Amino acid sequence: DIETSLGATPLEVQQTLTAYLVMFSIMSLWHGAISDAVGRRKVILVTLGLFVLASFGCIFAGRIEQLWVLRGLQGLAACAGVVVSRAIVRDIFHGAQAQRLMSHITMMFAIAPAIAPVIGGQLQSAFGWRSIFVFMAVFGMLICFSCWKWLPETLPAERRQSLHPGYLGKSYWQVMTSPVFLAACGGLSFNFMAFFLYVMSAPEFLMRHLGVAETGFLWLFGPAMAGLLSGSWLSGRLAGVLSPQRTILRGYLIMGVAVVFNLAINLTLPPSLPWYILPLPLYTLGMSLTMPSLTLLALDRFPAQRGLAASCQMFLQSMNNSVLAGV
Repeated sequence: DIETSLGATPLEVQQTLTAYLVMFSIMSLWHGAISDAVGRRKVILVTLGLFVLASFGCIFAGRIEQLWVLRGLQGLAACAGVVVSRAIVRDIFHGAQAQRLMSHITMMFAIAPAIAPVIGGQLQSAFGWRSIFVFMAVFGMLICFSCWKWLPETLPAERRQSLHPGYLGKSYWQVMTSPVFLAACGGLSFNFMAFFLYVMSAPEFLMRHLGVAETGFLWLFGPAMAGLLSGSWLSGRLAGVLSPQRTILRGYLIMGVAVVFNLAINLTLPPSLPWYILPLPLYTLGMSLTMPSLTLLALDRFPAQRGLAASCQMFLQSMNNSVLAGV
């Protein structure tokens, strides 16, 4: 529909998501450090406002190049919520409490990308592609109002960090050269990439190969979301019962079984439902079981620069996603 409306090629339309993810990746490196300096609440409110404005711009885009720029602005703004929310958790909670809350946040992050294509498919079918950006703008305004009214500042002034280039350079170097931090981020990044490959290719995978209609994306995202929610819930239940390392090990064992199952189905059966979908909820269960513990292991290495560490964490993850999207 976008191809027809804006006179673009399929590749040009696909790169709208790449533009979003590249800007998401670049700014994810900075939002945490900025929130360490000026506070969490201010960064959240400003970026939500920018997201709403960019969404309104997308509604009226007349050329594919305009959509690239506006999607980039959306990505620039949207990454703040993912980064700063993790720092907020560690501002307030520690130990098992932090793992439980991070599990709840993981559930929210799991629900959004699973529900969004289903809502998008229905809106596209009923009103066309521009209605999706109307939804984003209105939803963004609701979230912005909610944060303005109910989100407190969790980083007091005496704990804030400098934005001096020398200090930032030293801090980024310490974080990005920490083996433990990089190992935890690598786990988060590559675990998610395995699932993100399906998210990225959902139109081709579902509509072309499995013969599902544009309103049938729930076939992919429903089971995957069930696995994500189950793993996040299980992670919260295991907080304080198992160590983070043992929780992570169990998650990897589950993912390993899912990968072998997936390979076996693809090598022995023709494309068909429900078989090609079955390994996904098992994999996402294991993935979301590991996410809270891996996230906290990474952030706990730098208690004085949690925002900056959360930025580096999201930067590494989203850059890998951007590369995957482009390829």
